[in-house]
Amino acid sequence: MYYIGIDLGGTTIKAGIVTEDGKIIRAKSAPTLPDREGEEIVKDMAFIALDLIKEEGLKIEDIHSIGIGSPGLIDSKNKVIESSSNINFKQINVEKEMKKHIDLPIYLENDAKCATIAEFVCGSMKGYDNAIMITIGTGIGGGVILNGKIAKGSYLGEGELGHTIVDYTGGEYCGCGQKGCIETFCSANSMIKYAKKLLQENKDSKILELAKNFEEINAKNIFDAYDLGDEIATKVIDRFNTYLAIGIVNFINIFRPDIICIGGGASARGEKLTKPIEDIAQKMIYGQGFKTKIVPATLGNDAGIIGAAMISKA
Repeated sequence: MYYIGIDLGGTTIKAGIVTEDGKIIRAKSAPTLPDREGEEIVKDMAFIALDLIKEEGLKIEDIHSIGIGSPGLIDSKNKVIESSSNINFKQINVEKEMKKHIDLPIYLENDAKCATIAEFVCGSMKGYDNAIMITIGTGIGGGVILNGKIAKGSYLGEGELGHTIVDYTGGEYCGCGQKGCIETFCSANSMIKYAKKLLQENKDSKILELAKNFEEINAKNIFDAYDLGDEIATKVIDRFNTYLAIGIVNFINIFRPDIICIGGGASARGEKLTKPIEDIAQKMIYGQGFKTKIVPATLGNDAGIIGAAMISKA
C-alpha cells in the first residue's frame, strides 16, 4: 500500500506519494493562494492527490489514506482546522470537503506534529518509544511522542512547545499574547530581530558583510558570523542556546524522553547546533545523569510530506 501526504503551507501546497517505509516516490506542488475560501484550497489538495495517483499509474485502491499537515489550531479527531493565522481557514471540516472529490480515509494533524511523526517513523528518532521534536523556523513548534504514540491532550493546543515560557520578565511579547515564550528568544524571527537591535548600536559585524544589507539579514547569516567569531552574532547565538537549553531541560524533567530532535534550517549544522545546547542543559537537569540524546533532524524539507502521509501510523 501507498500513502499520500500533503504539506499545506501559507505559500505552497506540497504533496507526495509515500511508501510504507517513508520514501517519497512522486511529488508535486501548487500555490496555496491563501486568501481564497478554505473549501477551494481543500479542493485543490484533493485534485493534487488525484493527479499524483494518475501520474504514478496507481488506482485509488492502492492508496491506504491521505494525511494532511496544516499550520494552525487543529482538531485532529474531528478532522477540522479550527483556525490558521496564514490561511483563510476557520472551522473547515477537511475530511468532509476532501471526500467531495476523493473517497479515501483522511487524516489531519498540525504541521509541526507531522514533522515529529516523520522523524519518529523513519528519521532521527526511529527506534525510540519516547521522543520530542522541536521545529525552529519563523516560529517554534514541535511534538511529543509517548510510548510510541503522538501525545494528545484533553483539548486543543497540546504540544505547542514554542509557547513554553522560559523568562516571563524578559524578551518581547509573543504572537500568542504572552511574554517570555521560547519562540520570542529562539525562533529565526526573534534571532533576526535581536541581531538588528544590536546592530543599531554597533554596525561593525560580519553579519552585515554576509547579508549584504540590513534588511536581508537571516538566521543563516547570524550562525555563519558566529562561526567566524563575530561579537554580535555570538551574543545572539549565546542567548539562543541558553533559552533553548532551558526549554529542553523543562521538557526532559517532565517527560524523560529517550531523544530530542531539533528540526528546521539550523539542523544542517549538526553537532555545532546540538552540542552547545546539550552542554548547558546538562548543568541544569534534575536528577542524576543526562541520558536524553539531543540530535539534529535528518529528513529536511521532506518531513512535512512524509509525516502527513504517516499520521495513521502514529
